[in-house]
Amino acid sequence: MIQIKRVKDYSALSKKAAMFIAAEIVQRKSPVLGLATGSTPVGTYKVLRELYQEGRLDFSPVRSVNLDEYRGLSPEDPHSYRYFMNEELFNHVNIIKENTHVPDGTVADADAACSSYEKLIQELGGIHLQILGLGHDGHIGFNEPSEDFPARTHCVKLTEETINANQRFFAKKEDVPTEAYTMGIGTIMHAEKILLLVSGKDKASILQKVLEGPVTPEIPASILQFHPNVILIADEEALSHCKRLG
Repeated sequence: MIQIKRVKDYSALSKKAAMFIAAEIVQRKSPVLGLATGSTPVGTYKVLRELYQEGRLDFSPVRSVNLDEYRGLSPEDPHSYRYFMNEELFNHVNIIKENTHVPDGTVADADAACSSYEKLIQELGGIHLQILGLGHDGHIGFNEPSEDFPARTHCVKLTEETINANQRFFAKKEDVPTEAYTMGIGTIMHAEKILLLVSGKDKASILQKVLEGPVTPEIPASILQFHPNVILIADEEALSHCKRLG
């Protein structure tokens, strides 16, 4: 079931998402957050930093697992998702770094990297709240359109569309990694709650398919229709193609 929270714009989305995450942190003794990267959650992380700086939020009990990481990039690489998380959130709040986890992109053995990450999530007791963005082709994490829904953490070859979309973060297209480690659809679906964040007119078409189309691995995020507790926070532009919302 997907509960839709409609907001005016990206700024309102970021504030509402941050408050939702903050409530999860406050209400649990030892919350496990599944975190996302990309451009959509940047504003949310900014609001969370501000809440901490104002003394309204304590990150010390938080444990986190990130959705994905580029294969072949070290944590020190400015393009890695570990580096992104440090810059956007971890370095600015009192979270214990040892309690923050991102797939290790430097592990050459893909099977070992993925199985150890999956084991880590299980040892944490699973994910209480998983934050997701939405790709233009409907991918969540790096689970690309395919013939089936991958169950667990795995190594994926990135599609041309995803590489093109991520090119803006690199000097040139050739620098964009072609593979990544990502949580599987099954791993994501086992989260207790999911917070899906979608903003902008360029996401309107795919969001309409996610919400109103058939559940198909050709649109990976469509599987969220079957999760019992998904909260979608989307702005007016992103929801502009959804018929059931008028």
